[in-house]
Amino acid sequence: MSKFDPYAHLNISHDPATDTLTRPATTPTTPTNTDPTPGDPVVFKDVTLNPETRTWARIFRPTKLPSNDNTVARLPIIIYFHHGGWILLSAADAAAHTNCSQITSEVPVIIVSVNYRLAPESRLPAQHHDALDAIHWVRAQAQDPKGENWIRDYADVSRCYLYGCGCGGNIVFFSGLKAYQLQLEPLKISGIIMNQPMFGGLQRTNSELRFATDQLLPLPVLDLMWDMALPKSTDRNHPYCNPMADEVHRDLIKRLGRCLVIGFGGDPMIDRQQEFVTMLVACGVRVDARFDDLGFHNVDFVDSRRAAAVLNIVKEFII
Repeated sequence: MSKFDPYAHLNISHDPATDTLTRPATTPTTPTNTDPTPGDPVVFKDVTLNPETRTWARIFRPTKLPSNDNTVARLPIIIYFHHGGWILLSAADAAAHTNCSQITSEVPVIIVSVNYRLAPESRLPAQHHDALDAIHWVRAQAQDPKGENWIRDYADVSRCYLYGCGCGGNIVFFSGLKAYQLQLEPLKISGIIMNQPMFGGLQRTNSELRFATDQLLPLPVLDLMWDMALPKSTDRNHPYCNPMADEVHRDLIKRLGRCLVIGFGGDPMIDRQQEFVTMLVACGVRVDARFDDLGFHNVDFVDSRRAAAVLNIVKEFII
């Protein structure tokens, strides 16, 4: 019996000399659309966030903007972070793009979907820094008369939400901890949404062992993703991976505002996510935990019924 190869599973190869990955070029992506045809529910465009780090974002807005007395009503804004296990995908990836489009039109909101740096070329905490760059960028646009007009004219930055899927859920947790320490007015973080957030640890959980051969995220793949993302010479009990094992963050966690955590029973990380919620509650955080016994990691990206259910949960949390 041949040994399982997580690199082959992900269709990637690693060059140890340069600590870089060769990634598949076949992931479907969606080009920008700022000139909608009739019936398009959203428009979207790409903007540069930080030229030095080469980060950018895709901004989404509804084509039909609500109004009060003929004045366009300002919409909540979501700063969104895609999934991909730290090492794959982008804000232009078709799955992330579709998710953002649905949220934008259905809630409705303005979304800034961040194309953060990938590991191992940029290891943690680079992605957390990219998230803070995005938060500061959104704040700057809202205050600048010449700022990005979709944010300046249509977004209510006093109702700003951080939303992350998978590793993006990890990013919004840690960047949220930092954001609550900063003076960001008029921007205000009204809530943090973590959809199947990615956490780990050295000690295997029951769900990791139970789903060790999961088709999407078998244990060797999860281990590889953390090995690529964490600072060198650290292990999976590093706080970036396992905040439950870190007492230092507890005082900061108490400052967090409202949190929404979504998970599915067939996810190898479900025990981590439930332990994470227990930690948040113990720290006095207001948590809305929505765990479904059925479903697997990223089921809402492939099952329209689950996607609708998650969308309704998110809409309820925001409105």
